[in-house]
Amino acid sequence: MIETGNSEYARAPGPRGRRTRPRDSLLLSATVQRLGEAEGRTVRVRNLSAIGVMADYDAAITVDEQIVVNIRGLGSVAGRVAWARKGRIGIMFDNEVDPLKARRPIGKGAPPL
Repeated sequence: MIETGNSEYARAPGPRGRRTRPRDSLLLSATVQRLGEAEGRTVRVRNLSAIGVMADYDAAITVDEQIVVNIRGLGSVAGRVAWARKGRIGIMFDNEVDPLKARRPIGKGAPPL
């Protein structure tokens, strides 16, 4: 299930970890895998943009740590931890993605975007 809400605004460009692109609020599951870990940790993605995500994450993690996020519709996306606080992390992707792909319906007959 994906819950959506619009967040069609952007903040002025700023230091790393600051919002620079529009992003949509949603709830979906993803996996965050740290380098050297055999398995990833399931997280709940709170919002997604072309350049990153905010997700619930309840373990200690280091800012600027390299990770891989696996998001349905996008696959494995490499990135770095931009910030971490109060059970959430911000991840900045190494390369831009199409966030609409994560919203595609699952199953046969799903219309193409």
